[in-house]
Amino acid sequence: MTPVIAAVEWGGDFEGALDPIGHLFNFPPIVEFSLFGLDLSINRTILIAWFMTLLCGLFFVAAFRKATVVPGKLQALGEAVLGFVREVALDIIGPKGLKFVPLLTTMFVFVFFMNIAKITPFLMLPPTSRIALPLFLAVIAWGVYIYVGIREQGFVHYFKGIMFPPGVPWPVYIILTPIELATILILRPFTLTVRLFANMVAGHILVVITLVTIHVFLYPRPGLPVGIAAFVAAPLVFAFELLIISLQAYIFVLLTAVYISSSMEAH
Repeated sequence: MTPVIAAVEWGGDFEGALDPIGHLFNFPPIVEFSLFGLDLSINRTILIAWFMTLLCGLFFVAAFRKATVVPGKLQALGEAVLGFVREVALDIIGPKGLKFVPLLTTMFVFVFFMNIAKITPFLMLPPTSRIALPLFLAVIAWGVYIYVGIREQGFVHYFKGIMFPPGVPWPVYIILTPIELATILILRPFTLTVRLFANMVAGHILVVITLVTIHVFLYPRPGLPVGIAAFVAAPLVFAFELLIISLQAYIFVLLTAVYISSSMEAH
C-alpha cells in the first residue's frame, strides 16, 4: 500500500483517509435476502461470478455445439484447451485419467474465467479473491479424490493405506498416522484453497495500486514521473497478471489430478 499512500500524499487531491483494504473486496448488497438465518444477499462479487459463469458456459456451447471436421477459430481454441487438459490427465493419472478429463477441463476453464475478471474492463475483480469460491472448488476436488480412493481400493483398504503406509516401523505410526490423515483430509483442500485465494488477492491489490498511482500522479497532473512510470508499467502488470491467472488455473487442475492419481492406487 506504500505507493497508494505516497500517491495520496504527493499527488491528486483526496479528501479524508484511505478506505480500509477490505473495501477492495467487500461490497454492499444490491439485493438483500436471507434463508433460515443464512445471508444470501447478492452483491457485485456475486454478479461478476454469475456473469463469468455464463461466459464460461457460452464458451463451451459456442465451441462444440456445431463441431466440424475442419474447426473454426473458437472450436480450435476449445479443442486446444481440451487437448491440453487431456495430456495433463494422461501424464499424471494414466489411461484411467480419461474419465476425469471433462471434470478437469471444466475446472480449468471455470477457474480461468473467474480469475480473468481481475483484468476485465468494467469488472476488475476476481470472484476467486473471496475465499468461499476457492474453498468450494477445493471441496469438490477433495470429494472426488476421496470418492475415487474408496471406489478403487475399498473404504477400509483406502483409509488403512492412508493411516498405515507400508514399509514403516510400527512405532513411527504414532507420529505418521495423524500427519497423513491431516494431510489427506485437511491440508490438501486447505492448500488448494489458499493458493488460489492468496494469489488472486495479491494480484488484485497490485492492479489496484498500479491504476490508483496512474490516476493520482498522471490524471490531475500530467507529466509527473511517478505517473508516467506507472502508466508504462501498467501493461507489464496486466501481462504478468494474465500469466498468473493462467498459471493458477493450471496448478489447480494439476494438483487435483495428482490427488486423484494418488487415490487410484495404494501407497
